[in-house]
Amino acid sequence: MFNNIIEFKAADIYVDLKQDYPTPIKINIPDWFKKLEHKSHARTVKGCMPFLDTLMSGYCLYVPVDLEIKHNVDSVDKEGKPIKDSFAACPLGRGAHDHGINLNHEGHPQIHNIEQLAGSPLVNKNKDLPFYKILNPWHIKTPPGYSCLFLPPMNNADDRFSIIPGIVDTDTFHKEINFPIVLNGDKYPVLNTTIAKGTPYVQIIPFKRESWKMKITKSKAGKNALNNLLYPFRFLHNYKKDIWKKKQYK
Repeated sequence: MFNNIIEFKAADIYVDLKQDYPTPIKINIPDWFKKLEHKSHARTVKGCMPFLDTLMSGYCLYVPVDLEIKHNVDSVDKEGKPIKDSFAACPLGRGAHDHGINLNHEGHPQIHNIEQLAGSPLVNKNKDLPFYKILNPWHIKTPPGYSCLFLPPMNNADDRFSIIPGIVDTDTFHKEINFPIVLNGDKYPVLNTTIAKGTPYVQIIPFKRESWKMKITKSKAGKNALNNLLYPFRFLHNYKKDIWKKKQYK
């Protein structure tokens, strides 16, 4: 039944830790969603299969080390002039590098300078400060012809930060894939926080690479006009029964 295999490989010392393994993302369905109940006067998003699919599709990576961040805080430059700055550290005693895995270069994460994204709205969101990168210990391998979409967990992302989404041809690229993050300066102009080891932060959706061509056509109204008017009602009540297809990620 499961002909397609996505493989997660890491160094023996990391695998032997048996901590923060990748998982199907469905194990992280949030409590607020589970507690939703339909009301007599309104249905909740719990009955929306397209929304549920975002919480159930693909796999999840977890932050491998504690990451302490002070972002857009008051500081001084080399000449003693006041500036806004950012500091981050991965303290010993809180991550895989204590077991011989140097994920973050002697306790300090890698960065991308803002010039690498010059003109992007992400620079402003990150308060015109460098972007940190979370180093991922897992190699990800998919069957020939399959790539992976990497994005923040859909409808369940941490509101302090998110990865910059990307697509990698994981059938031929067999090295670790690392993830630059954007800190949410829109919500937190000053951020003093710890992103805890084990925080879900990447959703992985494998897909088959195919060539596509688009076309634009006119819909046929007329005899189907009544069906078109009734479609929203039918969509709400029959989508799961008549249209939705179960997706499985084991």
